[in-house]
Amino acid sequence: MRWLLWLTLILISFPALAEDVPDAYRSTGYPLPRFAAVASDKVYVRAGPGMKYPILWVFEKKDYPVEIILEFDTWRKVRGHDGEEGWVHSSLLSGKRTAYVTGEEPLPLHKSAQTDSAVVAMLKPGVIADIKECEGEACKLAVSGYKGWAERKLIWGVYASENLN
Repeated sequence: MRWLLWLTLILISFPALAEDVPDAYRSTGYPLPRFAAVASDKVYVRAGPGMKYPILWVFEKKDYPVEIILEFDTWRKVRGHDGEEGWVHSSLLSGKRTAYVTGEEPLPLHKSAQTDSAVVAMLKPGVIADIKECEGEACKLAVSGYKGWAERKLIWGVYASENLN
């Protein structure tokens, strides 16, 4: 068990190594990295995998998408859209797929995946939407009763080559 703690401390210090972690050192066996969502309106992000580590910041929006980049026991090292990283208890995350609207301009939500189709809504930067599906360069999003397609490159919460149905 001591070797696992040692390995975790190394990976905390050198996050770039996390991508090379064998599945045997992962708690769940799910692929890393992967996206998830914050499951509560108040989630503490800590400096390390445990309650004894100081709180770095607090997620205050349920469904905010995070990228899980490392696992240790019941803790997940996550990255937000801004690149900040920290540890969250797994019970405070869900497998729900959501998107964060990036950029500084409103994001048009189109009736179809074609960018020349009718606009059904405009999403402000920072809006969080449910991802319904993604194919090609577009993802179908749902937010506040609106459903439509947005350019994948203008949202954060899905990988460039990932297809979701």
